[in-house]
Amino acid sequence: MPDPTIFVDADACPVKDEAMRVAERLGLVITYVSNGGVRPSRDPMVRIIVVPQGADAADDWIVEQAQANDIVLTADIPLASRAIDKGCHVLGFTGKPFTPASIGMALAMRDLNQHLRETGESKGYNAAFKPADRSAFLSALDTLGRKAKSLSKPAA
Repeated sequence: MPDPTIFVDADACPVKDEAMRVAERLGLVITYVSNGGVRPSRDPMVRIIVVPQGADAADDWIVEQAQANDIVLTADIPLASRAIDKGCHVLGFTGKPFTPASIGMALAMRDLNQHLRETGESKGYNAAFKPADRSAFLSALDTLGRKAKSLSKPAA
């Protein structure tokens, strides 16, 4: 099995640089997928994919390309669910993993919060991204990357 690839849902991703540092340290290919606005890179281990404008174009591209044991970085809960269904490891930008055990509740909470926003019962503000979130993300991605890399090696 080849080494895992890291796929980044790059639109509005606050940890692009951190993800690249971890990918570089672990020797993994990283692919940023967005509707535009990501700086090109000369590094052959960094891929930049620009998808057409559209609500789920980046998500669809990631799901089509990702394989089991790849790592998907996103804050998008439906994308996380689709990636989990493919056997990917999924990590949020705050370092919180999405797992088969947690994704159902995450989807339910997303739907509830959307309903509350639509009915005006909630303003729907997201929590601010904090330095502690960046640190937790770095640690979680490093651990997850090492785990995925070890799973890609044949048993001795």
